[in-house]
Amino acid sequence: MATETLITLDRNKRGGRPTIRGTRIAVADILGSLAAGMSHEDIISDFPELRDADIRAALAYAADRERHSLTAAERNCFSIRT
Repeated sequence: MATETLITLDRNKRGGRPTIRGTRIAVADILGSLAAGMSHEDIISDFPELRDADIRAALAYAADRERHSLTAAERNCFSIRT
């Protein structure tokens, strides 16, 4: 299943934030869990309605958003310092 069909945007669900299809689980919830060190298995244990493909789709969605934000920054001549 393509990432676009696993991630949905609905202004009436979670304030319009991207969520996993058919759930109220936001992409940010999954990313936060991964950042906290949880494994895919731990996340699925907490959210049994998720599949491994949903977690991968959340990561792919976030990566795509990041690629687009960097492109926009470069286009507008922003300087990013670390």
